[in-house]
Amino acid sequence: MTDWTLLIHGGAGGMARGTLTTEQDAAARAGLRAALDAGAAILASGGKALDAVGIAVATLEDDPAFNAGRGAVLTQDGAISLDAAIMAGDSRAGAVAAVTATRNPVALARAVMEDGAHVFLAGDGADAFSAANGLEQAGDEWFVMPERRRQLAELQAKGGAAFDSEMKYGTVGAVACDAHGRVAAATSTGGVTGKRWGRIGDSPVLGAGTWADDRACAVSCTGSGETFLRVGVAHAIAARIRHLGEDASAATEAVLAEVTALGGTGGIIVVTPDGGSATRFSTKAMYRGSVSSRGEAAVAIYGDELGAADAPE
Repeated sequence: MTDWTLLIHGGAGGMARGTLTTEQDAAARAGLRAALDAGAAILASGGKALDAVGIAVATLEDDPAFNAGRGAVLTQDGAISLDAAIMAGDSRAGAVAAVTATRNPVALARAVMEDGAHVFLAGDGADAFSAANGLEQAGDEWFVMPERRRQLAELQAKGGAAFDSEMKYGTVGAVACDAHGRVAAATSTGGVTGKRWGRIGDSPVLGAGTWADDRACAVSCTGSGETFLRVGVAHAIAARIRHLGEDASAATEAVLAEVTALGGTGGIIVVTPDGGSATRFSTKAMYRGSVSSRGEAAVAIYGDELGAADAPE
């Protein structure tokens, strides 16, 4: 048996002190703590990393403070289009993209994984699979928040092909190592405000925004999805750990530097089978939290809070 560890994120972006209201700051921190509590309850009782990341991400999906599930950003057409992935360290995985009616997209990704016939479903087919398998359905009355409509209207007022390039309201994710040394990762997002043409970012793409390998680590990413896709961030970190023998911090910093070199920004959380971990971001802030069998839960938002929720290697 080994120590267990859980890291979560709620997105990286341009948040700064004064950008968020006192109420928004408090709501985000409460949401992060709720997700940590849900995942930690599983890990502390000897449960699986896969179950822990699933419940942690589902908790964040239900919280309108974040851009996933309820409270997700809207497409150019004012619609919901949700993406998610989940992966266990033994290579089992499931992913969905452009889904519109499942209350918890991460649960749908898990259902795809458990079914085993496919790994990645999208659009109408993913929605049909969800209904056929009895997952809880929801409509716009659940997903769409007035603030997201306001953000879309503000963006559209700029004209042209505007979209939320600053990624202010982010993806959610979790990585965990359980007491048996198994790792898992899960990521869920509404994408970027004003996205068009069925745009899909890195979050549901295995090896880009989500990855887990019991021989290396589990990774969940957030940020400029196009760049994370080009770098293959999540798998690149795992490959450096597995093949070069780097620790989580060194591998994460090296790959995030590749993202920066291509003009991208974002954040990454990583946990290794021995309970090591890393939290890194190149933006002003990242909603984040950590808890382990070695210490109490901590959450943070801004860059000057480094150390509060950035678990050491």
